[in-house]
Amino acid sequence: MKEAYSLLQLEEPPDEHPHSPRPDLRCRRRMCWQSVPCVTTGAQPETELLPVLLCLLGKMGRTERKAEQRARILQVEEARQRVRRISQILKKPLGARNPEDVMLLTECADLVKELEQRSKKQENLKKRQEEVCDEPNELRKKVCELAEVVRNARHLVVYTGAGISTAASIPDYRGPNGVWTLLQKGKTVCASDLSAAEPTLTHMCIARLHEHKLVQHVVSQNCDGLHIRSGIPRSAVSELHGNMYIEVCTQCTPNKEYIRLFDVTERTALHRHHTGRICHKCGGKLQDTIVHFGERGTLARPLNWEAAAEAAKTADVILCLGSSLKVLKKYPCLWCMNRPHSRRPKLYIVNLQWTPKDDLAALKIHGKCDEVMRLLLGELGLEIPEYDRLKDPIFSLAVPLKPGEETTHSRNLLVSPLRQEESRAGPESSSPEPAVLSGGWFGRGYAKGTKRKKLV
Repeated sequence: MKEAYSLLQLEEPPDEHPHSPRPDLRCRRRMCWQSVPCVTTGAQPETELLPVLLCLLGKMGRTERKAEQRARILQVEEARQRVRRISQILKKPLGARNPEDVMLLTECADLVKELEQRSKKQENLKKRQEEVCDEPNELRKKVCELAEVVRNARHLVVYTGAGISTAASIPDYRGPNGVWTLLQKGKTVCASDLSAAEPTLTHMCIARLHEHKLVQHVVSQNCDGLHIRSGIPRSAVSELHGNMYIEVCTQCTPNKEYIRLFDVTERTALHRHHTGRICHKCGGKLQDTIVHFGERGTLARPLNWEAAAEAAKTADVILCLGSSLKVLKKYPCLWCMNRPHSRRPKLYIVNLQWTPKDDLAALKIHGKCDEVMRLLLGELGLEIPEYDRLKDPIFSLAVPLKPGEETTHSRNLLVSPLRQEESRAGPESSSPEPAVLSGGWFGRGYAKGTKRKKLV
């Protein structure tokens, strides 16, 4: 501003006292203009110099801002080109680099160090995502060690993840073909209706171990409800992220549960849990039980957090099956982290990929859950039960819809064998084709993009 006044041969605006009232802008302009005689006519310059002064002052401000923005853009573009150039040089073998390349790497030593660290981090991430399988002999040896631990355990707790349901055609999340892996690559997630899934061999093996009192409690991250359908009592299962077959009324005390024969999450999403149906008792709105990322599960059932924390507190052995543990590791109450290391439960992990708890595990088994559990029950001398749809508890626990509620969902119903036989007598129905999943819990939650650090 001072330069503008000197350029126009105007006096600088008078210094103001810090506590004096700020004069009106129009008054300040008038003071300056009255101090300058008109060059052409000798009249007051207000009418003649006002447009010129405002125009010149405005142009100078815009010009300076544009020049600053242009310089900033050029600086960022030069930094990007430098990063690209150095990245290309680092990919070259040492013998293929010319003197100019060596000089540039020397001048930008800090940038080179940061790019090398980023490249190393990306390589480590790729290695962690790779699936590794133990050799058959090594696998059998590890399973024998695990079987001895299961026999001698006083209180064994099982933590399960999406990896135990892949055999039921339910994709996992972080595997090579997992939901989040595909979404991160920009691919579409397609799958058949999840109601067609049935308990896998691993689910049935866990149910048999619980039946023989070798497993005291199951803590699951899965929302597919297959643990309950395998026959494990509900009191022995904590479904930390909810159950897609259960909707609840939170206005009733205690909360009233409604177990359905279809996926109740069709109309729900993050922070939007109303299913479109109402409570038969109080008329309140029903909501699903799914806990999405960014949410905190507060329902007593089916999350059953109290039982999960109590089971972890009394456990001497924890067996993790098919879980990346990237979410479960964030719950300190499940790992007894307030205890000394020697007094914490022994940790055994069965997973094909790296987990953040590998270094703390007493034994890590790289193998598919079904194969490991088959070998384990063989070592324990237990017969593996087969899933029997006639004995599926969900058909006896389910609450039927009220008249008029049949149109509140479009998901396929679980059908008992008795009703299947009745339907076979009628016209044949074609099996549903795989469709893009929309709505509900499956495939939701991938919104956590990691921000890459900009190199400028």
